[in-house]
Amino acid sequence: MVLKIKLAVLLSLFLFPFCLPAQNPIQPDTLKRNQRLIEDDQVVVMLDSLANLRIFEDTKFPNADQYQNWNTYTDNDIPSFSDSVYRERIAMMNDQSPFEFVYNGEVKKFIDLYGARKRKLTARILGLSQIYFPLFEEQLDKFNMPLELKYLAVIESALNPTANSPAGAKGLWQFMYGTGKVYGLKVSTYVDDRFDPYKSTIAACEHLTDLYDIYGSWSLALAAYNSGAGNVNKAIRRAGGIKNFWAIKKYLPKETASYVPAFIAASYVITYANEHKIFPVDPGILYYEVDTVTVRNPLSFDQISEMLSIPMEEVMFLNPSFKHKVIPATQENPYRLRLRKKYIGNFINNETALYAYRTKEGLASDALTQLVYNTYRESELYTVKSGETVSSVAKKFHMTTAELKSLNGLKKNSIRPNKKILVYTNPAKGKSQETGVTSTYVPQQVPKDTSAKATSLNEAQTPVVPKSTPSSGQAEENPKTTIHVVKSGESLGIISAKYHCTVADLMKWNSMSSQKLLVGQKIKVVPDGNAVPVKVKTEANTKPKTTPSGSQKFTYYTIQSGDNLWDIAAKFDVTVSQLKSINKMKNNSRLNPGQKIKIPK
Repeated sequence: MVLKIKLAVLLSLFLFPFCLPAQNPIQPDTLKRNQRLIEDDQVVVMLDSLANLRIFEDTKFPNADQYQNWNTYTDNDIPSFSDSVYRERIAMMNDQSPFEFVYNGEVKKFIDLYGARKRKLTARILGLSQIYFPLFEEQLDKFNMPLELKYLAVIESALNPTANSPAGAKGLWQFMYGTGKVYGLKVSTYVDDRFDPYKSTIAACEHLTDLYDIYGSWSLALAAYNSGAGNVNKAIRRAGGIKNFWAIKKYLPKETASYVPAFIAASYVITYANEHKIFPVDPGILYYEVDTVTVRNPLSFDQISEMLSIPMEEVMFLNPSFKHKVIPATQENPYRLRLRKKYIGNFINNETALYAYRTKEGLASDALTQLVYNTYRESELYTVKSGETVSSVAKKFHMTTAELKSLNGLKKNSIRPNKKILVYTNPAKGKSQETGVTSTYVPQQVPKDTSAKATSLNEAQTPVVPKSTPSSGQAEENPKTTIHVVKSGESLGIISAKYHCTVADLMKWNSMSSQKLLVGQKIKVVPDGNAVPVKVKTEANTKPKTTPSGSQKFTYYTIQSGDNLWDIAAKFDVTVSQLKSINKMKNNSRLNPGQKIKIPK
């Protein structure tokens, strides 16, 4: 009998693993969900964002093979070290830095992340560091801050200049809208300064300096940078007033508790990358190869890329703050454009032609100017009041519901009170209040026929610029074609601008499959009949008409109860900016019933 019982028990133990799935099945979705919860750590998310960063496409940068490519790594190449080695190396880092570098189990976990699990992406970070670390170090030195703080951007964005978190933080230093605005980072329809490497680095130095002044500890300053000073202050109170990160760690939000260990680990792995056999992937651009030029008229990335023969991905990578690949510059409000130094000369020498240059899509400079003036809109934070909906807030600020949802990533029409959302500070000039539709320029194909019978709006308003007299660069000329001899420094974009045609036309006429040119190469150009109309730019069509402040006419309006600037502007067909300017108002200026304000006529 005892033997039968033992056999029964053994049989049940043997069959138990096979019966378990039928009795208590583990759903595949559950496994995936659990796995995703582990992988969706913010540090990991930013690392993974590097996988699709187009700047690393080797086909775009011929010098990318000077470093060992990360695809050649195998699991067998990953070195492993003992705790004593990690502890000794990090102790050496601590001795040479005012930052508190320590080694523990949390730090080891992130060393494994950067040094083993995501080592291929760490190799990309090392490559990007050649672009951004010199910039960071220069600003950190100006602010008299520890240079090791440059590694903070590795944790924040993995050095991805277009990083965008689910919470709305953006750029290399992951600024939220409100914090960025405090430190002078502006956001408008076309430009987001949080993506600007230079401006955001200065803002990050200012913000970190303010936090260090509060806590007197760089570890606590980093924690406050991640979760806000409020969360750190609460954790300090719960820990009995101790101002030490490791003492308050258990009272901090989960992500913030891992923030400093991740920072220490990233600092260690990048410092000892050689020992971990991690080599940088060349992004094709180095910090000292980049310079800036001033743009004083509206300009699109298409114009820059096509005329100067610069890869579009490169222009976008170096200038991520321009959200729609358009630089909304004016004489009064210029912008800085970052390019590699080898293109700076061509930009300066051909600047006037570049503004007037028409791309294949027909995006003329005058139309771009109109688009900028009609749609340029700045935004600000607004706190939702009780009873308000997405629709009512949108109407209050002369926006459509779709615009408000898109600006804030909202999916529903309901919105909770006290929530802070972005709203536009002024209505679009070309916007119809009845339909909520903003008029925009739609590029049209430029007709080849430039005879007097031309009837399109583009032809009627855009005179054909006569072909210039052949220069010494031309070898010969006949009634059918003109031959241009390529000179040093010339590109197809520069040549096409000279003869008022497009790059695509030159390639077609010369049966070219590549834009590469050789000095002395002969390029055929068709006669005048195929010239593309180019808008003649004058002072009148590049600047908005303004009236001198001393002679500007105005009338007075008495503020009624419930009035706001938006409604008053709509009532008198003026803009909020005009009202603020003529009345010398600030963003926080209040309107009081009975107050009189000037209304421009």
